[in-house]
Amino acid sequence: MNEEKSKVFHNQHILVLGMAKSGFVAAQVLHSLGAKVIVNEKKPREEVPEAAALEEMGIQVHCGGHPEEVYAQPFDLVVKNPGIPYDIPPIRWAQEHGIPIITEVEFASRLTESSIIGITGSNGKTTTTTLVGEMLAQSGLPVHVAGNIGTVLTSVAMESQRNDWLVTELSSFQLEGTSQFYPHIAALLNIFDAHLDFHKTKEAYIAAKMKLFQNQTSTDWAIFNGEQEISYKLAKQVASQVCFFHTYEEVEQGAYLKNGKVYFKYAKQVPIPIIEESEIQLKGMHNIANILAAICMTLLAGGKVEAIQQVLRNFQGVEHRLEYVRTLQDVRYYNDSKATNVEAAIQAVSAFDEPLIWIAGGLDRGHSFEGLRPYLQHVRAMVVYGQTAERFKEFGESAQIPTIIQVNDVKAAVTASAKLANKGDVVLLSPACASWDMYSCFEERGHIFKEAVHNL
Repeated sequence: MNEEKSKVFHNQHILVLGMAKSGFVAAQVLHSLGAKVIVNEKKPREEVPEAAALEEMGIQVHCGGHPEEVYAQPFDLVVKNPGIPYDIPPIRWAQEHGIPIITEVEFASRLTESSIIGITGSNGKTTTTTLVGEMLAQSGLPVHVAGNIGTVLTSVAMESQRNDWLVTELSSFQLEGTSQFYPHIAALLNIFDAHLDFHKTKEAYIAAKMKLFQNQTSTDWAIFNGEQEISYKLAKQVASQVCFFHTYEEVEQGAYLKNGKVYFKYAKQVPIPIIEESEIQLKGMHNIANILAAICMTLLAGGKVEAIQQVLRNFQGVEHRLEYVRTLQDVRYYNDSKATNVEAAIQAVSAFDEPLIWIAGGLDRGHSFEGLRPYLQHVRAMVVYGQTAERFKEFGESAQIPTIIQVNDVKAAVTASAKLANKGDVVLLSPACASWDMYSCFEERGHIFKEAVHNL
């Protein structure tokens, strides 16, 4: 922890808006630093079991709404849960009073002296973040993995040392609330239409992602996807040195795949051979892209080629992302609950050549499913559920999917899929939608799917 920077929070009046995991940790740490903390959570108290633990520490907790007496106080700072939109009354109140509003990752970054690697993008963040963490650890470097991947960054920042690396997965929600956040190495994996219900426009979504690079200088590194045209425009906006990654063309600087082999290249230097594609355990071209980005970050952080090779020969993926569950009566089941948008589902559906029974559905954000149409030739059945069930059914009929069944939930979808499946088929949960219409998170949805599969 950076002792000098942390002193600034002593005696400050700070509102933590929204509990969740990050708010709970932020409130505890702020209190330990001598801040005068008040927590406000709109959920009723019976749904906030963490409230009692904070109150035992002497922290005020207000649940069930936004009481006027809370917002009559002169706060110095608001630490906001990333998912809370900026157009709700408490946030507008803070803006009108000139009170800075930050997210937990911004707070955490002010506590640490460690070098930060920041990873964002519409898809692939968790896989890439995990890969970088494992590659650096295998290289013998001190590393912590945190952020949107599940571990609260603040708790890691408190323990980290100057020579450690913090590898952070970052959502657009988290990045929008940053001002001083500073990664030495930063990667934007890809940009697709996502979270437009929160950001309102694609331009605002991209602007939130680009905050990752706002404090970088010429001594830092920015990594972009060379296969997306927008990357070249965005790369011109950063002050840092730029690497690209590409799955089918050589790049001037960065990582690429050529003739079945992965290379890394510094500008005007001889390319460094890394690994044969055939040796990589993780399958799918989208994962090759994630791997190339991870290689860039690992080597720029001082990782070893031998460590990269060791990880790639053994790494089989992360939970809820094309996760193999089991084979039953020669039918394979895969959990891709993390596919919360169309682009992620495209990657999953196109990763298989076998006849596919595709389970899809979830929160209806109004986005089009048309991007999936060219990838459905091997889909012989769809099982749909959730708010988007009717829309998916209509889409499947227009795509001439032979069999479409509508069910009430993921558990029922597993039962229906098992009845439909023939030997050699793949059953794939890849919802193409967020989970929040029925489940608290994609993890809950994925766990329910896996449990149902194991109970067949």
